[in-house]
Amino acid sequence: MATPTYKTALIVGVGTGLSASLARLFSREGIRVALAARKIEKLGELCTQTGAKAFACDATNAEEVERLFGLVEREIATPDIVVYNASGRSRGPFVDLVPAEVEQAIAVSAFGGFLVAQQAAKRMLPSKHGAILFTGASASVKGYAQSAPFAMGKFALRGLAQSMARELSPQGIHVGHFVIDGGIRSAARAEPTDRPDSMLDPDAIAESYWHMLQQPRSAWTWEIELRPWVEKF
Repeated sequence: MATPTYKTALIVGVGTGLSASLARLFSREGIRVALAARKIEKLGELCTQTGAKAFACDATNAEEVERLFGLVEREIATPDIVVYNASGRSRGPFVDLVPAEVEQAIAVSAFGGFLVAQQAAKRMLPSKHGAILFTGASASVKGYAQSAPFAMGKFALRGLAQSMARELSPQGIHVGHFVIDGGIRSAARAEPTDRPDSMLDPDAIAESYWHMLQQPRSAWTWEIELRPWVEKF
């Protein structure tokens, strides 16, 4: 069966790590790229590298998300790859957590994913083609002490992805969730010199996203778990 082909990608929640690696990979593969973040001033260099266009958007705001998709459609094309990469955190002892901060963390990690995915699915279903990918974390399957809001949001995002996969896969939409079980290497977060390869390389993670996108529909997966070879689980 033929390998799926894609033309336009929208990455929501863009920073300098995994999202940047995905943007560079998509660009190398000839895919047009749109980048979305609350603050886009930091994305100038990445846009220059990849030819991407950046759009400001608060993913927790339904009107802004709908506007984002309209702008991407008008200025680039309707995206047939959509990646949700945003996360919200609020850490501390459970009894000291601030409800408003918890609410915001869950909104960014999960509700924003719903809003983005809904707009994507509405546009993909008529052609029965497209992929919607979600970035999870260790907290998607393990709730850590003093990190309840992150676990709540990531558990919800995983549930959203699983439910969507069961509903939308038979209609031609490939829904995928990635459990990133470990720290991601970056310029601001180097791995210990005595533990080489103990952190995930964002370029290597991006390759796994691309692998999922290249799966023939006779053998789709909805979830991939990634961790360094020395990571305990």
